[in-house]
Amino acid sequence: MNEPTSPAIRWGIIGAGRIAKTFATDIKQAKNACLYAVASRQLESAQSFSQLFSINKAYGNYAELLADPNVDAVYIATPHSHHKDQAIAALRAGKHVLCEKPATVTPDELEEVLAVAQQESRYFMEGMWTYFLPVIKKAQEWVNAGRIGKLCHVKADFGFALPYSPDLREYDNRLAGGCLLEMGIYPIAMAWLFLQQDPNAQTVWHHLADNGVEDDVIILNTYGEDSNATAQMATSFRCKLNNYLTLIGDQATLTISDYWGAREVKLYEGNECIDCFSEVRDHQGFNYQIEQVSQELLAGQSQPSVVSWEDSRAFARHIAAIKTHL
Repeated sequence: MNEPTSPAIRWGIIGAGRIAKTFATDIKQAKNACLYAVASRQLESAQSFSQLFSINKAYGNYAELLADPNVDAVYIATPHSHHKDQAIAALRAGKHVLCEKPATVTPDELEEVLAVAQQESRYFMEGMWTYFLPVIKKAQEWVNAGRIGKLCHVKADFGFALPYSPDLREYDNRLAGGCLLEMGIYPIAMAWLFLQQDPNAQTVWHHLADNGVEDDVIILNTYGEDSNATAQMATSFRCKLNNYLTLIGDQATLTISDYWGAREVKLYEGNECIDCFSEVRDHQGFNYQIEQVSQELLAGQSQPSVVSWEDSRAFARHIAAIKTHL
């Protein structure tokens, strides 16, 4: 069984779908963390999940997991339309929360969650796991060290062909479907990470699926006079995009393919690659955020230091602004 070691945060998972399986696989690589419980709406699903990952407890509803005194923190792995209510329930139950991104559907929902986290003196973090990856951290280090000069353009896209069906979760209006929340949060988060600004002007092109859910969005942001930078972002269910993060400075350029799970960053001067940093791993990379959160909880930290509440507010604010164009 997955018994905790000392010191360790005992985690419970709310939801037993694909992303929950990634969390359960990668937590084995994280220090100071152990997976203790899982809950699903169907007990059979939770039991199957617990057997697959050797988890101590399986619950057929979320309330039972939240009532378990042995669970220190929960990872919310359900559709984002449910995040607000489930995060608030977990915080009210005295649990710390790591919530899959996007944390909520709207900025107002996010503020409700953060207010409860403050009231209950519990930790809450949005699971933007990409921020913790060594390759992304190396890219930040190179940019901050001036290796590309002044950052002029951020380009980021995330798109895969997902044939339309109103029955798919990703297209379901009732579950806040659409490519912007499902995948667009990644390029939005990258633009925020490297520019740390709200845009002063924005242009948005979009395409809607038959049920009115956006299935293709292209965003062009321009930023203030001090930076004179742009961010070009795209997300799509209609087609596979290039799926690169490109940081273009006035002296050099950084490129990262499939940047959400970044494994390599290259530094170019003109057409010549002059430096490269890569990470070889046999897991997705969720362990970095799990370990960071667990360490911060053990240290008694009240708020996250990497994906801060202000970061989450920025994500929600930017998505809301884009939605006004849809």
